[in-house]
Amino acid sequence: MDSRVHSKDVKHAVYQKLQERGVGIEEIARIVMEMQIAYNPLLTLAACVESVHAVLNKRELQHAILIGIELDSLAERGLLSEPIQSIVSSDEGLFGCDETLALGSVFGYGSIAVTTFGYLDKRKSGIIRKLDTKAGSHVHTFLDDLVAGIAAAASGRLAHQQRDREEGTPASAPGADSASME
Repeated sequence: MDSRVHSKDVKHAVYQKLQERGVGIEEIARIVMEMQIAYNPLLTLAACVESVHAVLNKRELQHAILIGIELDSLAERGLLSEPIQSIVSSDEGLFGCDETLALGSVFGYGSIAVTTFGYLDKRKSGIIRKLDTKAGSHVHTFLDDLVAGIAAAASGRLAHQQRDREEGTPASAPGADSASME
């Protein structure tokens, strides 16, 4: 029996869950723009949006997003067992599993994405700051870090593409950095 979930269903679920949790693609793209504009003054918001969509096509990232949002949702409803319920619902500082899940999703986009993730995790730009603010009954312990991971991956992807353009290397050529980053 083949019980695999079709990729299009997983991708649809990711976009739906992000929307339900108040995360817009353009909000993520604005963070990407902020991270990359100094290195590419001709960068457009449209290119950043396209890069966010491209990284959201990666199954590994899709799975991480769905798992993280599910854990946040379960914590909001008090459905996790203790002590994990208290740890996740309070976004305990030494928990680290939220960052680990998000960080794992950026490794495919090079060290630029990894260092950008660390920067965003500390700085909490844009929608990341909003998600990290513990207000009301919402829990975004995983989601704030996952959004930082999406932005970091999209930033890394753009950085590699920019380098390819500067060197005249087609993205599909063997050995081209962005070919392995897509």
